[in-house]
Amino acid sequence: MAAVRRCRDHRDLQPVLRDRGPVVRALTAPRRELLAANSAFALSNSVVATSGSALGGVLVQLLTAPVAIAVDAASFLLSAISNARITVPGRRSTAADPAKESMFKGIWGGVRAALAHPALRATTIAATVGALAGQMQGVIVVLFLVRDLGLSAGLVGLVIALAGVAGIIGATIGVQITSRLANGPAFIVGTTLSSLAGLVMAAAGGPTALALAVVIIAQLLRGWGPTLWGINQQTIRQVLVPPELLARTQATWRFLVHGMQPIGALLGGTLGALTGFRATLVMSSLVMLTGTAFAVLSPLRTLRQLPDTETSTPSSH
Repeated sequence: MAAVRRCRDHRDLQPVLRDRGPVVRALTAPRRELLAANSAFALSNSVVATSGSALGGVLVQLLTAPVAIAVDAASFLLSAISNARITVPGRRSTAADPAKESMFKGIWGGVRAALAHPALRATTIAATVGALAGQMQGVIVVLFLVRDLGLSAGLVGLVIALAGVAGIIGATIGVQITSRLANGPAFIVGTTLSSLAGLVMAAAGGPTALALAVVIIAQLLRGWGPTLWGINQQTIRQVLVPPELLARTQATWRFLVHGMQPIGALLGGTLGALTGFRATLVMSSLVMLTGTAFAVLSPLRTLRQLPDTETSTPSSH
């Protein structure tokens, strides 16, 4: 709550809420239902990401911007009320009192927990590399579609929206896919799909209809892949990390993964200006594939069943 009180607006609140969500799910949902819970939250996020901007535009157009902002504020109030109604006690944490522990010791505990187990280390490294490469692509995709392929604004909007729709589909069927492949292989398949998206998009060209078809395939991969590996990396971390270290581990993961995004944006923009957008898509995809290769060579490849019992401490691995 202290962190929440220090937040000045909803932009500051979002990282706090995102970090607490996986922790709350891990402490309240039965182990066997964690994947389904993560998939449901991914579905909710995909729906919001796909429809939120459009709904905001409609509200501004029909009711003016101040009313749209008021509706946005009311949505956060509704979220707070919903969170307050959570009454499931969950598994009790044995964490030490944060007031009696130094900040640096707490941070180091989260880093150790995120990297101690081979499967956790593999998901963290693969996701960090993927975030770097993904943002390299993110800053140039629209420019590539407009300047290199000559797509109209309407087609660009349609193509961008398709990734969100694919994310919704991926979250809907993510549990079924994972039940067939298991958590580790499903994570690897997800990172592979994400890596191939840039290569497929870089291959687009020729007549507009053909280029558009190739780009649509790339966007479907871009939507399916992150959803599939995302719900599985969360589940793996929630099961393998002790409850008292889960919040710190989640913060460490977010720092590493999201900390790469500004660097990726800078690299993507620089390479796009120097080598062209198509070449940057290829290079960033190859970077992303290195993270996937690390996951393939790790125990994730054979991680087919997560433990149902309480997690042991990282030092025991």
